[in-house]
Amino acid sequence: MTDSILSKAATMEIPINSNGDSRTAEDDSLEQDLQQVMVSGPNLNETSIVSGGYGGAAEGIIPTSSIKAPSMHHSNSNSSMMSEEATRGVAVEKFDSVKKWSINTYKCTKQMFSERFGRGTKTVDLELEAQIDVLRETKMKYERILRLARELTNHFYNMVQTQQALGDTFADLSQKSPELQDEFGYNAETQRLLCKNGETLLGAINFFVSSINTLVNKTMEDTLMTIKMYENARLEFDAYRADLEELSVGPRDAAAMVRIEFAQQQYQIQKDKYERLHSDVSIKLKFLEENKVKVMHKQLLLFHNAISAYFAGNQQQLEQTLRQFNVKLKPPGSDKPSWLEEQ
Repeated sequence: MTDSILSKAATMEIPINSNGDSRTAEDDSLEQDLQQVMVSGPNLNETSIVSGGYGGAAEGIIPTSSIKAPSMHHSNSNSSMMSEEATRGVAVEKFDSVKKWSINTYKCTKQMFSERFGRGTKTVDLELEAQIDVLRETKMKYERILRLARELTNHFYNMVQTQQALGDTFADLSQKSPELQDEFGYNAETQRLLCKNGETLLGAINFFVSSINTLVNKTMEDTLMTIKMYENARLEFDAYRADLEELSVGPRDAAAMVRIEFAQQQYQIQKDKYERLHSDVSIKLKFLEENKVKVMHKQLLLFHNAISAYFAGNQQQLEQTLRQFNVKLKPPGSDKPSWLEEQ
């Protein structure tokens, strides 16, 4: 037993360098001498180390240049080890990320099925859920308005193009038919006037379509994306809440307490995320409603005034309506409305 203790003590006293090699006092002394020579001695490139004892034969002289190769090999080895450690670290990080994702997905899937089959509880804000349902229904109705307005624009554009072609034909026949020159001339002027007013109305309808498109596919869609994030956060929050409740009613040994503490931390993280997104959704719904009323008030007034002026044949009122709402007409010479070119 005494020999074992002495052997253990001797083993503990052996210093280990960075490469795992054992070192002795003699090695430390030699290293100190070499360091002193490097600091205060001559240039190592101009010196040599004698392989034998002091005063040995010249054949035992070894040039210092031959010592550099192991040092370079050692440096390359360290670089390789560092690269392997970095690669291993990235792999471990990816594994941890996949592990966390798998655990989270399992918990959420379990919670979703529990809610669907009536075995789990669900956190519900009735007022907020009602507002979300209203938004989804409103978006569907506005999408229908947008689709019908685009169809109207397409049909009306074709009518304007037909009126323009008909006016050109009347004008041509007015020159080639002297006996019906006046009659063809009147109709040509009428069709050209209708075509001009039709292009003005098309400008108003295009502006209406563009504004509704922005409201539906950008403003409302952005709010719905936040709502989707909120609903996912709600599911995660309920999943971790259920997990914590399940652990809390179980045994209270040391291992269980560690799991409960970890579950409590995860629950608090999910709760903070859920409350933050709940607040974001409430604010966005409020601003969306205000923006929707403002935009639609302007667009519906524009649409009504432009349509009424056109079919009443009031060219001045039609042009005044476009100026009132800062609607810029399409430049002359273009074949189609801008929104059709973007489709």
